Amino acid sequence: MTASPAAPHVRTTPEGIRWEPSERWVRGRTGDTTVVDSRHPVLVWEPGTPVPLYAFPREEVRADLLRPAKNPPRGTHSGSRVFYDLEAEGRLLENAAWTFPSEDLAGHIAFEWFARVGRGLDHWYEEEEEIFVHPRDPHKRVDALPSSRHVQVSIDGTVVADTRRPVMLFETGLPTRYYIPREDVRLDLFEHTDHSTGCPYKGTAAYWSWRGEGDVPPNVVWSYRRPLPAVGAVRDLLAFYNEAVDITVDGERLERPVTPFTRRSPGADS
Repeated sequence: MTASPAAPHVRTTPEGIRWEPSERWVRGRTGDTTVVDSRHPVLVWEPGTPVPLYAFPREEVRADLLRPAKNPPRGTHSGSRVFYDLEAEGRLLENAAWTFPSEDLAGHIAFEWFARVGRGLDHWYEEEEEIFVHPRDPHKRVDALPSSRHVQVSIDGTVVADTRRPVMLFETGLPTRYYIPREDVRLDLFEHTDHSTGCPYKGTAAYWSWRGEGDVPPNVVWSYRRPLPAVGAVRDLLAFYNEAVDITVDGERLERPVTPFTRRSPGADS
């Protein structure tokens, strides 16, 4: 049997930028114009940033649509000094792209991911699947497993959920999330909000806030109506922020975890 080639290792530049080649076919569009069509993308982790972004060989980018930036930002993207405005379909996206100040990444161009901030492209695809929020980290796992554990959720002593058929979602770097069938949740104690978030691993979440009194942050409950295929088991189930409610599993009260969500209002991501 022929041994498979070793996976590419993450490399680090003298500037502290971590990067590794990817074998995924990545495309980025603004409107109907394909700006990036790359079979040789590079995943890049900037210092202090937990999620990656992509950089692409210049020859796999519509460089003819790029113009030297009129108002380049300072002190962003690891000290990058070369920024580009993107002009396509009558739109001008300022500082939509840049190059990194590293010889390791010479000849590569990176792009803002978020169209909503007014700089990024509208749509990104890995192979034929559209990707949202940021590129998925190949070193991170997200597993949604049906379970028969007994899970109870309480807020200020009131039991708001009680189930023996949860789906447990295990995500690298985050506490286990317990997704509960709606029939097992006192949803009448919560109010649907217009808040939503996107996750590149799970999809777009809708939120509910606690109607009662007490020090409960808004958007403490969420659900994915149309989750991505990899976590289809959580469809229409409801999850609570462990950081803000009391969860008991098989009779054992869990400690509230300390995460980035503890320090800001839940609803920033899920």
